[in-house]
This record gives sequence, C-alpha cells and structure tokens, in this order.
Amino acid sequence: MLSKESGCCIPQCCPDFFDCKIMKELINQEWYQSLTEDCKAIIKEAVFTSRWALVEGYWKLGERIETDEDFKKFSKGNHSSLQDLANNLNTSERTIYYARQAYNKFPQLGDMPEGKNLTWNKLITKYLPEPKKEKQIPLPDGKYQVIYADPPWKYDVDLSSGSTREPENNYPTMDLDDLIKFGEKVKEISNKDCVLFMWITAPKLNWMMDVLSAWDFEYKTNLIWDKIKPNMGHYSSVRHEILIIAGKGKCAPTCDGKTIQSVDSVQSIEKSSRHSEKPHEFYSIIEKLYPEHKKIELFARNKKDGWDVWGNQV
Repeated sequence: MLSKESGCCIPQCCPDFFDCKIMKELINQEWYQSLTEDCKAIIKEAVFTSRWALVEGYWKLGERIETDEDFKKFSKGNHSSLQDLANNLNTSERTIYYARQAYNKFPQLGDMPEGKNLTWNKLITKYLPEPKKEKQIPLPDGKYQVIYADPPWKYDVDLSSGSTREPENNYPTMDLDDLIKFGEKVKEISNKDCVLFMWITAPKLNWMMDVLSAWDFEYKTNLIWDKIKPNMGHYSSVRHEILIIAGKGKCAPTCDGKTIQSVDSVQSIEKSSRHSEKPHEFYSIIEKLYPEHKKIELFARNKKDGWDVWGNQV
C-alpha cells in the first residue's frame, strides 16, 4: 500500500518509508534549504576557482616568457629555442604558444573574457589564434624492413572543465581518417617483407585493425609496457600501454631462438615525466630481434644511431 499523504512511492511496510517522510519534511525547512544553497555555492565557487587558476597560471607563464628581454635576444633567429624551453619545462611548444598568445592578446589578466567562468580550453578554442600548421615533412626515400611508430592518436576527451590531459594540448593529433590516409605514405616506404611496431593505448584498440589494414599489415602479437606507477584513466587507473607487432611478407625475427625467448612480453619500466615519451629499452628489443634490418622511426622525437627518423619534433 502506498502513502497518499506523503506522496512517496515507497510502501508503508518498507523500513525506508519513514526516512522518506522525514526527508520530505526536512527539505521544506528553512534552515535545511539554507544549508543546501550554501553548499552548492561553495562547490560552484571551487569549480570556478580551479578553472580560473589554470587560466591564470598559463597567462603568468606567457607573461614571464614574453617579458624576458634576455630570452627575446636569445630566441631571435634561434628556431629551436622554444622547443628547448618546452623540453626543459616538461611541456609542449603548443602549450607555450598558447600561454604567450594569452598574455599578448590580454596584457591585463582582468581583461580576460567571461571572468571566472572561462576555462583554459575555451580560451584556446574561442579567443586565441590557432598555431600555424606545421609543414608536413616528406618521408625519406627507400624501403624499410622495420617500422617503429608512435601515432598521435586523437581522443574524445571532454575539456569543458579545463582538463589538460587532452594530447592536443601537447602536440597535433590524428583522427582515424588521418591515420588511414597516412597509410599511403607508409606503403611507399615499407619493404615487401616488413615488420611494424606500433604503439597504441587501450581506448584506441577499436581503431587498430582499420589502421593496420590501411597500412597493409597483419596483426601478429604485442608487447606490454608496464609503467609501474598508476596513471589517470576514465574507467580505471591505467599503468600500461601496448606495442602492437604486425607484419607483411616474411616478417619473423631474424635472431636466434634464445634471443627471442629472452624478450619478456611485459616490460616494467617507470614512465618519464615527458608527455607520451616511450622507454629507450624498446629500441634495444627491436634491434635484438632484427639486428641487420633497415629501420625507421615514425613520429619520432629524437635521433637514434643506426635508425632513420621522421617527425616534426626531430
């Protein structure tokens, strides 16, 4: 039987019925309404404050760089100066670009549009100019038997709260269509017998087969990088990343069986502080398995002896 008097849909025989009735009476009391309104205001102000703190912090970063006369003299004509600074700050040139733009466009912090409602992402997307598109560097001529790639996967991340975890804040990313189109370039440089080592994260596994097919490779197996320390994730604390091994033609390792068995499929290596940087130990693993093969790293950040490299950051 339901209570008509209370309007509650809980049967009177249910032990929660009386709690429901008490709650209905409670929310009509003035002191309780005042309490909830104050608490909501505190939470709202905390959210606004955290958003504004991020905007203010990056604006101050831009101010510090733009007003440093010594850095201006040093960077004039020195194209690598901002990249070097970004590396030393463990951030990206893109972040520094937007920080400088924020200061240049709004020299007074109080001139920022929308006040404390403004998020860093909204400032970037609505009020600041996009950085000039980087020139696409042509891939080298020739054919490679080993290709090592760390594609800049694009994620569907809600940045409305000012999140800084979106890779776009650190480097230009590629969606599935971009990566499929890029396959034409990969085909040009891959030998008829070729192995591909490709980094991918768990949320992008649904793109894996489309990308491999477009690049003309078949999935073989994978290695796991255990980052040891937990990392932020949307469904769990993520501490691993996946290195896909795919191939075409004759692509099995050319080393002896003992060497193959010495490579553990799970590599426990602590993550560095640089965004998305992969451990150097994986170069050694690839070199062990394919000692005589011609190798190239795509989307590379650093030069490596014995390897050709391609990417905007090298």
